Amino acid sequence: MEDKSVKVRGKVKDGVAKVKVLISHPMETGTRRHADSGELIPAKYIEEVVFSHNGKDVLTAYWGASVSKNPYSAFKIKSATVGDKVAVRWSDNTGTSGAKEIALK
Repeated sequence: MEDKSVKVRGKVKDGVAKVKVLISHPMETGTRRHADSGELIPAKYIEEVVFSHNGKDVLTAYWGASVSKNPYSAFKIKSATVGDKVAVRWSDNTGTSGAKEIALK
């Protein structure tokens, strides 16, 4: 089943892949309140994102509550070729996680 929480695009030009990632996530800090009830909205934020190239981790990011809703990331990979696999996986403070893998174009 495809993970719809992660959108990944990657394109190779002159041996360098430019990868763009968008993760759909509410990124709640735990300090906001519901407008109607006034109750606190529970904290829910991404804690770790791992980017890999052909099965090897190339970047690990440790995030927290200060990262904005639906975070976007972009990075480059040297020595990439068309067809290489790029994967992204994330996990949040509630145990929810997501992942996506693509082949570079």
